[in-house]
Amino acid sequence: MTLSHTVSVQDIGMIRIYLKPREKAVESTLKRFWHAKPLYRQLVEQAKASGLVNAIAHQTHYGYSNHGRVQAEGYELANPELTMCVELIGAREQLEAFCATHGAVLANKVIVYKHLEHWRVS
Repeated sequence: MTLSHTVSVQDIGMIRIYLKPREKAVESTLKRFWHAKPLYRQLVEQAKASGLVNAIAHQTHYGYSNHGRVQAEGYELANPELTMCVELIGAREQLEAFCATHGAVLANKVIVYKHLEHWRVS
């Protein structure tokens, strides 16, 4: 059997940043604070601008983070205290630089790193 495609493997990494959906992006004025976008959206946009391969915000249904209370999704309204996850994928050096650059908004967040393999089929 002849194979028509090849698989090449590259080392890559992933970080997961755990935060609350109600957390807002840092803004410079009080007026902007009330209309600030959610932090998870800002992180995804900054990841794109930094050239990271992938950035996704995951909603959760039940759980806790950073030794907090266990939270559950509401039946009629979303729970702004329920932890969510922003997942970023890129080279380890890129991920480290991202965290160092955005340290002001990432301080005291639970951030985990995982080594991955990126497969390319050609």
